[in-house]
Amino acid sequence: MHTTAQTGTGTVRGPASPTRHRGRTERPVPHWANVIAHIIPLLTLPSGLWRVPFAFGHSMGTTDDDGRPIQVEGWESVYILGLSVFAEVVALTAFGLVRAWGEVFPRWIPVIGGRRVPPMAAVIPATLGSLALIAIWTYGFRDVFFNFQGLPLPFSSDGWAALMIACYAPLNLWGPLLLVLTWAYYRRRVPARRLRHAPSKQGHG
Repeated sequence: MHTTAQTGTGTVRGPASPTRHRGRTERPVPHWANVIAHIIPLLTLPSGLWRVPFAFGHSMGTTDDDGRPIQVEGWESVYILGLSVFAEVVALTAFGLVRAWGEVFPRWIPVIGGRRVPPMAAVIPATLGSLALIAIWTYGFRDVFFNFQGLPLPFSSDGWAALMIACYAPLNLWGPLLLVLTWAYYRRRVPARRLRHAPSKQGHG
């Protein structure tokens, strides 16, 4: 797509403003923010994959109070698989902070489709979500990093326990990285909004 401009010597064609391109953000996304958006879904992937064999009946080294392997079935399996899918979908929403659909509602959404997303409508939920994730995983890992006594389930060996910790430990970075990404989204969008409404400065002669 190109725009045209009238000059004294004729019409000049040039590239359209990025804000008019479908799929582009109002202002350029910093490279580091785009990298963080790609990292966040990878943080939830190990724990999700760890739960898959557990959901299909493998104990993954977990034991009950009597030392017998724990096996889940029925609706418990469905819940565990659903939890893995849900966590990954939520993590993928981080892309909304670096993509155009986080600034303009997709057109397929009834009523609000095609309208501009108010910056704070994304910033406030993302900030609250970040703080909640930080609180949840800081509390959940309060003892785990120092000994295996803080694990939610007993394990048949330290090897199985270490595997679970290795898969879940990346979740501690989810909240902080999402908070940084939210800050980048705020810095990118709010100044642009203010500039559009600021009165233009006229020269005085």
